[in-house]
Amino acid sequence: MVRIAIVDKEKCRAPTDCNYICMPVCPINKTGGECITKDALTNKINIVEETCIGCNICVHKCPFNAIQIINLPEMINNIPIHRYSENGFALFGLPVPSFGKVIGVLGKNGIGKSTAIKILSGLIKPNLGEVGTEAEVSKIINYFKGTPAHKYFEDLNSSKVTVSYKPQQVELIPDQFDGTVIDLLNKVNENDKLNLLIDKLDLTNILNRTLKQISGGELQRVAIAATLLKKANVYIFDEPTSYLDIKQRIKVSDLIRDLCTEDIAILVIEHDLIALDYMTDLIYIMYGTSSAYGILSSVKSTKEGINVYLSGYIKENNMRFRDHSIKFENSAQEGLPKLGNVIDWDNIDIELGDFKLKAESGEILKSNLYGILGENGIGKSTFMRALVGDVKLSKGKINGKIKVSYKPQYLNSDSSINVLELLTDQIEQFGSQEWEYNYEIPLDLKSLYDKKLNELSGGELQRLSISICLAKDADIYLLDEPSSYLDVEQRLVTSRLIKDRLISMGKTVLVIDHDLLFVDYLCKSIIIFDGIPSKQGEIQSPLFMSEGMNEFLKILDITFRRDEENNRPRINKRNSVLDKKQRAEGNFYFI
Repeated sequence: MVRIAIVDKEKCRAPTDCNYICMPVCPINKTGGECITKDALTNKINIVEETCIGCNICVHKCPFNAIQIINLPEMINNIPIHRYSENGFALFGLPVPSFGKVIGVLGKNGIGKSTAIKILSGLIKPNLGEVGTEAEVSKIINYFKGTPAHKYFEDLNSSKVTVSYKPQQVELIPDQFDGTVIDLLNKVNENDKLNLLIDKLDLTNILNRTLKQISGGELQRVAIAATLLKKANVYIFDEPTSYLDIKQRIKVSDLIRDLCTEDIAILVIEHDLIALDYMTDLIYIMYGTSSAYGILSSVKSTKEGINVYLSGYIKENNMRFRDHSIKFENSAQEGLPKLGNVIDWDNIDIELGDFKLKAESGEILKSNLYGILGENGIGKSTFMRALVGDVKLSKGKINGKIKVSYKPQYLNSDSSINVLELLTDQIEQFGSQEWEYNYEIPLDLKSLYDKKLNELSGGELQRLSISICLAKDADIYLLDEPSSYLDVEQRLVTSRLIKDRLISMGKTVLVIDHDLLFVDYLCKSIIIFDGIPSKQGEIQSPLFMSEGMNEFLKILDITFRRDEENNRPRINKRNSVLDKKQRAEGNFYFI
């Protein structure tokens, strides 16, 4: 059996707060052998995997949860493709681009997806488990002998493969390029698509702005344009839909699909299952333990791959990587019991600079889940802030004296305050069984307690912010883009937490989000925002799910069907038989 030992050096407090309590309890150490040792440079511990017997005594003894001993599935090669450090993350397997295909990679955060595509793009040279070295090219090629990756690395080494890569963390680009949007696009322009992409990605109004002056969604579109402008035969996109609204996600998906020819291979990492389903032909599933190891499944058709992922079980490997399957209920039920409202509004006008937002009338009912849908820059967050009282009305009135808990769109991570201190200060029931059961365990928060806010990743900060919002006592909970930075499983965990915890208590929740699968899974009613981004917005009265989604999909000009296996929503291929049939019937949202 292949076994790895993971030591989180940040959590390990030896020797200052711990007198190496793990070392004397190790059976191998007790008998005079060498298993748990001191690192001569850091004074932290190291674990010799070859001598470790997997007893897990050290795991249970460590007071800081710094150690993991993991028995890997039997089919794994003893030699990882890459390992970051001794007792650090190990990657087993790589997705392989295929010419003429758009291939997706699906898996939770922290299991090596971005590492894998950095290796494929040549940004990381794999070490084949030899920490602190770079493997020779011939050794890498030989490692993959007999697999599709063998030819890929041969061609990459001989420059027959040229890669254009869009990174995950687009927010870092302004630190790497000091100039305007058009300066960047001109610099990377290697084909005749510049004007086309400026039009398709709605970049005209920001061309003369610096990269530091544009929003996250604008920066994402610029990064996608820059990737598409480069001459390459392999294009890799790491989370291309993050920061984008639904309409933009469809546009980007279409651009990626249109890019693919028999001479071009495309690889995409994506957490939006609807977008992933729409843009890809094939899918690899990555599974494992976050921050410990990642493994790759065999390639599957897109439909099969997503369904296998939702089932949590890979049949051919007899591998269960989740203890439950995920199925979608029909949330589009009509006739919800009207238990009274918590808030209502009448003839609202809001003016912020040149932007105007209008709403005739509407009400938010008790014990209901509302999805708020619309393009970026159309007033959704402004409306949230108006409900909270942070934005003044130019006209009209919002009625209702309510306690509100609000998770904003943009999360403040500038503070150096410790997470544990923050939670102790803000959450009354912190440390109780209620906190542990409802928030700490589902949102995997315990590992964050010793970190400072400015040390958290986007996903970690999002989970923390969601927990703070949901754990407060309120009548109405407002969550602005809670799915951002979260993987598929984390999004669905958040959905279940909201449903099981808040709605059972008679609370009301409003969610702004661009992941339609997340909205479909969670919400019972819809509020649609329409208008012209950055100029004017109009709020429609709340609608039941079926009517609201049908109206919104009609605006987007797409139709949905349901997967027969798990009932998940899927976009129909444009002009397909089913697409034409549903359009003729006026049925854009298949329930």
